[in-house]
Amino acid sequence: MAILNKIRQRSLFLILIIALALFSFVLADLIKNAGSDSSKQNRIATINGEDLDRKEFDLKVEQQVRRLGPSGTTTRAVNSVWDQEVNRMVLEGQYEELGIRVGKDRLADLLKNALQNDARFQDADGFFSEAKMQEFIATLKESRNPDDFSGWLTYENSLADTEKQNVYYNLVKAGLGATLKDGEVAYRLDGNAVDIQFVQVPYASIPDEDISVSESEITNYINAHKDEYQTDATRNIRFVKFQEKATLDDENVLKESMKLYLNDELVSYNRSTQINDTLPGFRVAEDLNEFLSENSDLPYVDRFRFKKDLAGVVRDTIAQLDKGAIYGPYKDGRYMRLDRIVETRQMPDSVQSRHILVSYQGALRSPETRTEEEAKQLADSIFGVIKRDKSSFDALAAEFSSDSSNKSTGGDLGFQDPNLFAAEFRDYIVDNPKGSMDIVKTDFGYHIIEVTEQKNFQKALKIASIAKEIVPSDKTISDVYTQTQKFEIAAGDGDFEAVAKENSYTVRPVNNIGRMDENLPGEGPQRSIVQWAFEEDVKKGDIKRFQVNDGYIVAQITRMVEEGVKRPEDVSASVLPIIRKQKKAAQIKGNITGTTLDAIAQNQGQTVKTSGALNMNSPNIAGAGDEPKVVGVAFGLNEGDVSEPIEGERGVYVIKVTKKTEAPVLENYGTYAAQQAQKARNGVTTKVIEALKAAADIEDYRGAFY
Repeated sequence: MAILNKIRQRSLFLILIIALALFSFVLADLIKNAGSDSSKQNRIATINGEDLDRKEFDLKVEQQVRRLGPSGTTTRAVNSVWDQEVNRMVLEGQYEELGIRVGKDRLADLLKNALQNDARFQDADGFFSEAKMQEFIATLKESRNPDDFSGWLTYENSLADTEKQNVYYNLVKAGLGATLKDGEVAYRLDGNAVDIQFVQVPYASIPDEDISVSESEITNYINAHKDEYQTDATRNIRFVKFQEKATLDDENVLKESMKLYLNDELVSYNRSTQINDTLPGFRVAEDLNEFLSENSDLPYVDRFRFKKDLAGVVRDTIAQLDKGAIYGPYKDGRYMRLDRIVETRQMPDSVQSRHILVSYQGALRSPETRTEEEAKQLADSIFGVIKRDKSSFDALAAEFSSDSSNKSTGGDLGFQDPNLFAAEFRDYIVDNPKGSMDIVKTDFGYHIIEVTEQKNFQKALKIASIAKEIVPSDKTISDVYTQTQKFEIAAGDGDFEAVAKENSYTVRPVNNIGRMDENLPGEGPQRSIVQWAFEEDVKKGDIKRFQVNDGYIVAQITRMVEEGVKRPEDVSASVLPIIRKQKKAAQIKGNITGTTLDAIAQNQGQTVKTSGALNMNSPNIAGAGDEPKVVGVAFGLNEGDVSEPIEGERGVYVIKVTKKTEAPVLENYGTYAAQQAQKARNGVTTKVIEALKAAADIEDYRGAFY
């Protein structure tokens, strides 16, 4: 009580203290937000100073996900929309700069061209009607669904964007012509020829181990060629997968539990009444569809199966069973099965038949408008004609059959596994002998069927299967979680690789992961792991556990490469041969003595070779391969001239021009100029957009949201 009295006496003081604390908390948050760029939360990117709005981007991603369907992922949709939006924004910058716009009159022309064949916008004479289009737009504006009019505006914008693109690319192409002089140069590059003698000293004549290259030389080369060695930010990780997988004990427990279905009576929970019912067991159950819908993870399949269709592990055993026999439980892939032989019979495994399908409105995949009664009358009429004259089958199939896949071949279905057909069709072609003919109704309509051949009669079985998916038990799941936690802690305190090896876990490395990647080899989309690897506060060596669909992944960052110039150790494998070749070339050139090819060849232990009819467009030297630099030097020499040593692709060359052949002079080089102009214009779309993106200032924040 004394304490409570003191609190009451100082209540005003306490209120002030609490108020100050709350104020300082709010103030600190305001200062923190002021120091950060909160606007980044509302943008996906900034491109040439213009923000790409996050909400609009999200909406387009959702639409793209729907377009991609079940096989698409969010990350795939994000990257697709990103490419589209970057292209759009860099092009819009060009439109603005060049004053490219689509006015109302031009948009009206575009709409007319696009919609002139749409019956909704045509008058009584079949011509495009501006009035009907305006009426249609007014109806959309008044629609209760705002998306209707919004969709129309999107359509108009897409037409305008396409028009602006066409204008822009045509302007670019117009500047990519070729003069008659360009045509002449192209003609001579292909038509002029030169014959040479040469001595080649191959780089391979000096062993690689005789050429030392220092780390500083590699660094200097990279710094001198920075544009060639740029890299995006990447991460390397390694991970251990802990899979929630059923154990042998789990399989045995499931197998034992399934034996309860062998009892004559089964206590089962009724989903409809929400109480336990005593029902007939699997051995005596009559309604197998209902029984399996309540007790199996897979539905009942009412069809006959041949021995070849049965699971390999039990094929021989089950094929010998008779009606009423029970087999199992046994493991079949992901399931534990208990089989009951419902029926057996002898039937052909391949039947040739032909049919005329008379479909009707409402039948499966039917294009017809006739009623079912009309279809039945037509089928009876056709059947009557065929019974009187069997040779009319082909002509009647071509005229009346709704099955367009075979009507032109008299309805012939070829040899097929009977189980591929609808149940009623299948039963007829296996229950009736060759030559039989009748009308059979299926979900597709009325079939006039003739059995033309049957092959390979053998035993077939109709099997009902209780199938239970083999899943890990609660204990197994708990054990996997404990195992994962122990490894995560031990790896965090020690060496990831060593701890994994000690416990016989497999460590899987993944290198060069990009910021917007999503897949891990063998694990499919794991976007959360990639996002973590690029978080600002994550450091090399950090470890984190991730829950995945079938267990856990414990991952560690092993390497972090930031955007910029590649490090020497990353590119030494490609740079080393270049520097080594340069050093070999310098050494060979220093060793060359003599002023004639024969003297040089003798000095270098080589032979003098010849190569004729070289041209600039195909700089291939016989016996040496493509050597554009060497051929280029040859065209710059006069007949009889001997070159200085030339650093080629495969060695150092000294050449002598023995003959130069000029292409005949043409009166006009217009054809070649036109070819050059067309060559320059080809691929403009791709090249221009890539150039615009390369020159753009792009700040990409996708990784923070997806």
